[in-house]
Amino acid sequence: MPEHGATQKSVAGARWRVNADELSLRLDPAELGFQTTADVSPLDTPLGQERALAALELGLSIRKKGYNIYVSGMIGSGRKQLVQQLVKERASKEPTPPDWVYLHNFQEPDRPLAMRLSSGHGMRLKEGLETLLQRMSQDLPAALKAKDFDAEKERLSGTYSKRSEEIFDRLVEKARTLNLVIRRMPNGVLLFVPLKDGKPMEPADVEKLTPDERADLDRRHEELGEHATVSMTEQQELARELQAEIEEMIRVLARRLLDPMIDRLKADQPIIQLAGWLDSMRDHLLHHLDRLKDKGGPSMDLPPELRAGVRPQDPFLEYRVNVVADHSHVNGAPVVVEICPTYKNLFGAIEHDVNLFGRITTDFTRIKPGSLLRANGGYLVLDLEDALTEPLVWKQLKRTLKSEQLLTEVYEPFSLLTTVGLKPEPIPIDVKLVVIGSPDLFYMLQYYDDDFRDLFKIRADFGPDTPRTPEGHQAYARFIAQTASAEGLLPFDAGAVVETIRFGARQAGHRQKLTVELGYLADLLREADHWARKASAKTVSAEHVRHALENRIYRSDRIAERVREMIAEGTLKVSVEGCKIGQINGLAVWDLGDYAFGRPSRVTASVGIGQEGVINIEREAELSGSAHDKGVMILEGYLRNQYGAEHPLTLSASLAFEQSYGWIEGDSASSAELYCLLSAIANVPLRQDIAVTGSVNQHGEVQAVGAVNEKIEGFFDICQQVGLSNTQGVCIPRANTRHLELRPDIVDAVRNQQFHVWAIDTIDEGIELLTDLKPGDVTTADAFHFVLDQRLRKILSALEEQPGTNAIVRTRTPSTGPHAPTPPPLPGEED
Repeated sequence: MPEHGATQKSVAGARWRVNADELSLRLDPAELGFQTTADVSPLDTPLGQERALAALELGLSIRKKGYNIYVSGMIGSGRKQLVQQLVKERASKEPTPPDWVYLHNFQEPDRPLAMRLSSGHGMRLKEGLETLLQRMSQDLPAALKAKDFDAEKERLSGTYSKRSEEIFDRLVEKARTLNLVIRRMPNGVLLFVPLKDGKPMEPADVEKLTPDERADLDRRHEELGEHATVSMTEQQELARELQAEIEEMIRVLARRLLDPMIDRLKADQPIIQLAGWLDSMRDHLLHHLDRLKDKGGPSMDLPPELRAGVRPQDPFLEYRVNVVADHSHVNGAPVVVEICPTYKNLFGAIEHDVNLFGRITTDFTRIKPGSLLRANGGYLVLDLEDALTEPLVWKQLKRTLKSEQLLTEVYEPFSLLTTVGLKPEPIPIDVKLVVIGSPDLFYMLQYYDDDFRDLFKIRADFGPDTPRTPEGHQAYARFIAQTASAEGLLPFDAGAVVETIRFGARQAGHRQKLTVELGYLADLLREADHWARKASAKTVSAEHVRHALENRIYRSDRIAERVREMIAEGTLKVSVEGCKIGQINGLAVWDLGDYAFGRPSRVTASVGIGQEGVINIEREAELSGSAHDKGVMILEGYLRNQYGAEHPLTLSASLAFEQSYGWIEGDSASSAELYCLLSAIANVPLRQDIAVTGSVNQHGEVQAVGAVNEKIEGFFDICQQVGLSNTQGVCIPRANTRHLELRPDIVDAVRNQQFHVWAIDTIDEGIELLTDLKPGDVTTADAFHFVLDQRLRKILSALEEQPGTNAIVRTRTPSTGPHAPTPPPLPGEED
């Protein structure tokens, strides 16, 4: 069979050629209607997110249980900033929620009381009580030193002194009846002295008493002692009564000072619960007035070197106010953005002290609020993925949202010490939770977590792009004006705006759409401003934007340049001229994270007599993914549809990506593999100056693929490196023409017919372009399909001559499924 088109050098396929004007967005800067963005008003509404904004507005409007919002899509910093802006705008129009405070529980000290107060009154109550205690500490001691109080105290002392003297006089009279006299010693001890002839006896006289007289004296001493004990008891009771009357008098005086201040606090916040607590606080303070003189401090019983390790005790601890939600400086509903959603940051904590002796103490003033409490009555924005990776956060968050009660607990999962914690009253929670996450996380939680569906009824899905319309052009210009104003960038002229719009279309992957992932756009604007300032320009022009884009490529193009060098020097085998049988240039994309580039790869096929079918060498080596394997299997379906109507298909063929040592995935090379396989079967050469991309179905239709711009640019760079022949180009699916947004140098090369882009719909069109043969059908003499079918019949005849054969196409399946080994480094590249 002679080779067809082996010397073909002309540029064929004019009817499939894509014009240069169709390779990139065409937009006249004059159509924008302004000179620079300084003449444009800044953007004040989100760009192209009507659907997501409607969902967000609905979620923010429905203040019911479960209507929390999950925000997905639009990666980058723009999404979070946009959500915060929208939430804050709505929150500013809503009423300010009440304050929440924790107070000491005088009935159950380990269960602090949670109390709701009007907005701003939490700090007012705290300051009012501090003022009350300060005034009482000053006014009560001063009142106790007043003349009126001293006079009343002296009157009481005089009364009780008179009663005490009467008790003592009765004891003296009893002593006289017992012929004894009482002497009071300086230290207060009472001595009983016997009388003789009306005079006190001396010790010597007592010694001379007879035994009977001595026994009589002892009896009289004992009887008087009993009466003395009774008198002493009466004296002590009298002293207690005096002390009680003095204390009651002090309490009456203190209450006169306290009541007006307590009444003012009650009038400032007329809440029954607060009034009851203030009454309990007043009664407690009136029975602990000694605290007004005790300012607290380290224990004086400790050595001086240890006093520093002991926290001073607050004598007024029970009367303090712990404001855990203060809205005194908030206008509207609060908006809290939690950037670190740990357990303590979200739900709060109860702190404690550990002194030098290992004693653990805490009190209600150590209750610290979390983001949920600070956002109570408003909105809480957080990253859900961060929250899910924190221990116990997701479970407790669901519990809080379902119960609408916030319970602050001691959380120390890794502590070796056990604290006798407080049990504060739970606080009712009314928080609209706005979480940000990926679409994949949303689908996973929807599937695996039943509570998630009940708690997050609204999803605001921000799309990545918007239609490219005149309104979209103006929105881009306004966004540039907004960014320039906010960050102090130079104005952008109309040409620079057009280049930015062109960049937006390329990022969107569609010439009729614009990306709305504004974080990428903002980065480009900053870099273009840098190059404009470096050139001492007063405005940013199209040249500066292009230079910023070129510099981005230069920064990340090291590996791509190394690949081109290896192809040019022959280390990587890629042919860009001539024609060969069973060989074609397929196009793949290498994504390095911040940069993706296209790389041509040689695809080869070999065919022989046999019945093993089409063998995918990548699959046999376990170096291909399921999508790539599916693409190869579709080739067999195409062969059956095209050539299996009149005779069985039988052949043994293999396909391979040459010099490929890493993982291969995707079906965008299936059309290239099919051309290669058909060429090997028919023994018809394929043009090597054309690279091919596109997937194929079983009916021979060529389907769109991704990253078409990078693939074309990758092959162009290789051709340019080895030298443009004016016949080279790329064959793409026609469905991909709307996605083209190529570099200016490639557009110029196509316009000058130095490089070409062809767009096709079917494999037959590709066959004609690559072989210069009419595809025809299996009945058309000298047509490609006729030639191939004749080859298949020869293979079948040769196989049927061998005994015990069954002529069918079989699919080879490896013994183990494919897996993804770590790709080795490129030839010549180090790890």
